[in-house]
Amino acid sequence: MTQQQSSPPAPPLVVVMGVSGSGKSTVGAALAERLGVPYIDADDLHPPANVAKMRGGTPLTDADRAPWLDTVGAELAGHAPTGLVVACSALRRVYRDRLRDPAPGTVFLHLTGDRDVLAGRLTGRRGHYMPPTLLDSQIDTLEPLEDDEAGATLDVDRPVEELVAAGVAVVTGTGACPR
Repeated sequence: MTQQQSSPPAPPLVVVMGVSGSGKSTVGAALAERLGVPYIDADDLHPPANVAKMRGGTPLTDADRAPWLDTVGAELAGHAPTGLVVACSALRRVYRDRLRDPAPGTVFLHLTGDRDVLAGRLTGRRGHYMPPTLLDSQIDTLEPLEDDEAGATLDVDRPVEELVAAGVAVVTGTGACPR
């Protein structure tokens, strides 16, 4: 009798998504460390024109976002052998589809919270180009994960360690997290 060897699971490709101030960078970096995979903050991949526009308080258009999303998707695809966690707003379904196109196994963890909590976080943040005045435009643009999208929605009222543990459970399939 021979035993079949199962192949190890593919390294995870994860996008920690949500509006500005939701904690994408903090949760994403901690999740990557816990999973033992690289981490990228998609904000660092914006072209200078996008950064200037946001710094000036002007929301990005879909045309502004398209090349940036392609860059983020290419990073995900390029890290398929090693796994990757990316902090990226990914506010609309079409943006997530664009990220998933080159990296179909990507899982999305949507960090969500009360508008006042998010605004308070933005007001207290230093050294970031995204002004608090753009929060409402992001909330207006946001399309929550749909039932056919791999991932989960996590409330940012929970401590970071709990969010990371829930994210690990969702990504590794060792637990479920309700939307």
